[in-house]
Amino acid sequence: MGAVSLLARWLAAFCLLLAGNSGVSASEFRTPSITAVRVEWRAVLDQLRGEMSSRPAIASRFSFAIRQRMVASDPRTTPALVQLNAINSSIFESIGRSPVPVLLPFDTAAYLEAQAGGTPAPAVVRHQADFRPADFFHAGPSGYDAVFSLDPGAGAGLPPRTFVRPVEVQITGSLLIYDLADPLGGRGVPVKALAGQFPDIRRFIREGYVRYAFTRFGVPYVVSIQCLDSAPRPRRLACREAYPIAERFLKALRIAGGQPARPRVDMESQVAERPVDRSPDFSYRPSGDIIANSSARNRGGRADLIAYSQIRFPLAKALVLVSSQQFGKRGQQSVYPWRDNFCEARSFQVGQCSAGFGHQGQDIRPVPCPPHSVSESACHPRKQAVLAVRDGMLIRSPRQQAATLQINTGTEHIRFRYMHMNPSAMDADGVLNGRHVAEGEKIGVVSNYLDFPNGTSYHLHFDVQVFTRDGWIWVNPYTTLIAAYERLIRARGRELGTDPPVAAVAHVLPEDVLRHSAR
Repeated sequence: MGAVSLLARWLAAFCLLLAGNSGVSASEFRTPSITAVRVEWRAVLDQLRGEMSSRPAIASRFSFAIRQRMVASDPRTTPALVQLNAINSSIFESIGRSPVPVLLPFDTAAYLEAQAGGTPAPAVVRHQADFRPADFFHAGPSGYDAVFSLDPGAGAGLPPRTFVRPVEVQITGSLLIYDLADPLGGRGVPVKALAGQFPDIRRFIREGYVRYAFTRFGVPYVVSIQCLDSAPRPRRLACREAYPIAERFLKALRIAGGQPARPRVDMESQVAERPVDRSPDFSYRPSGDIIANSSARNRGGRADLIAYSQIRFPLAKALVLVSSQQFGKRGQQSVYPWRDNFCEARSFQVGQCSAGFGHQGQDIRPVPCPPHSVSESACHPRKQAVLAVRDGMLIRSPRQQAATLQINTGTEHIRFRYMHMNPSAMDADGVLNGRHVAEGEKIGVVSNYLDFPNGTSYHLHFDVQVFTRDGWIWVNPYTTLIAAYERLIRARGRELGTDPPVAAVAHVLPEDVLRHSAR
């Protein structure tokens, strides 16, 4: 029955994908369909026992005995996992909250052996394959996410590289998998050097990352590094330079924690909640109805009626325009209707767009001041507050102009990315790796950074990523934003029909000049 249910959900999503090129929208928004996996905890304990028994000096610190009057097949009756979580929680906070085995490049047994040998606080990097202490670690009810970095010159035996910055490696293990109609899903090539450790591992380059996907203990894991499939450059990591770093990381993976939880059930797609009262003003064009000829290879948009999460709208004030920053009618300044721009032509890979390339997210533009306004300093777009859309944890290294909000609950494993805010201001405000934020908390203001000041017009780029067996995949946030805006104004918007095709032209708004193919 489970396989039949999954097939039915996938076929429904595939029908939406086919409908996407027409720009025709259904009347109701839907919640995502999510599959919950089952963890093979007995296999976890067997591997943990093998890892610890290799270090006789510390093996006695772990008890794999079954407690009395408990079911012998229940892994929760074995205290070894509790002991492991207690040891490693001082390094990886709340590691025991993960309901999946936490695989990290950390050798707990060697670390404890160093302690037993008289080193009270051994250097973590010496037992972490030369990777720095975790830049980011977050364990929650749906799994865990972590980011590690390797400094230039670190890592014995690695080939030299041109890239001069630390290389960031991400890993995610998740109990929840979002069911997408994904034409590119499941591809990749085997990695012979890792086949013994991970028999089903596959490597592929997707959406700007080289990814290594594998299943262990029934759980999907993905290790990824952002890179370019091009020649090495000092400021742009080439994927060929990333391969040996990712493989060093994978070879070092060991069980670092995690704890069994009550089994989850699959979540079927449902009709999303929306206000009943109608707004007299708010209107929007259908999902997938992008401006004619604005997509890569003229393949058009893609309709996606999924509201991926119930979020707070990311800007504090209600009057905003969601539409193209690069294409459209000259002089167009009206707030409504909104228009989808997820699959507009960009150089970014987007598997959910028909052409395979797109924008990755949506541009949100605060309403500019009226001409000759006396309060222009207060209503300038750069004064508009950007807010956390949910309770979550931030992923952001210093000097980066993008901040990602990680959500990890019993029913969601999802990310929201904000772009173009001022990096120096975010650094000063502590918008950095590991910071917990509450829904509605201010995390910045609208700005115009790309990789440098004035790199784009004043707007917020907002996107959504969900976890799949291919890792984190960009999905269209347009419907999610419409639903969030409706909750903000407490009224339901009006969907318009598609207009006759018009030629796509670059346009300039009075208060900003578009630059460098702005996001």
